[in-house]
Amino acid sequence: MKNLNYPLTIKFKFGVINPQFSVVDAGGLPVAFVKQKAFKLKEDISVFRGEAQTDLRFKIKADRWLDYNASYSFTDAGGKDCGRLVRKGRKSLWKAEYELYDENDKPDLVIKEANGWVKVVDHFLGEIPILGMFTGYFLNPSYNVTRPNGTQVATLHKKPDLVSRAFELEKNATFEEGEETRLVLGIMMMVLLERARG
Repeated sequence: MKNLNYPLTIKFKFGVINPQFSVVDAGGLPVAFVKQKAFKLKEDISVFRGEAQTDLRFKIKADRWLDYNASYSFTDAGGKDCGRLVRKGRKSLWKAEYELYDENDKPDLVIKEANGWVKVVDHFLGEIPILGMFTGYFLNPSYNVTRPNGTQVATLHKKPDLVSRAFELEKNATFEEGEETRLVLGIMMMVLLERARG
């Protein structure tokens, strides 16, 4: 996944058992179709070229199950390592935070939630009958993607939506070699983990 036309829109399919979503570019052209296997103890995600699911491009797999500090490895269709995403457990209790590592296991990018209060308010209002149905329209988290030196390279935000879940990924800087693929795969995995919020 290189030289994509931003912003990218991620939209979940509604009314399906196993989570799945499509990714399209600014022109509405398909970038990927992501499908998570249902009823798996460890995350097992397939990334296809399109919704027909005939051309597998990447796999994302967790190294353990039910753990805040799980690591999600990325491999291409040929099994080549493309990096990994690590969820930062304790820090994620207040603000969601993830780290991306390259194929040599060196820190590459950090994904941080911009405002932790959105998570808190969403949790409490979501428990109130009727009012909880509307939190997806008014409480929309956003995430900043930065390099370890603090340079912001992208921004992800949830779009207002009452029924389905939709996110938009905007590019803020020129990507370095291999960075774009890891970023897009990391964002795909992150939205699967964070989709229930807002």
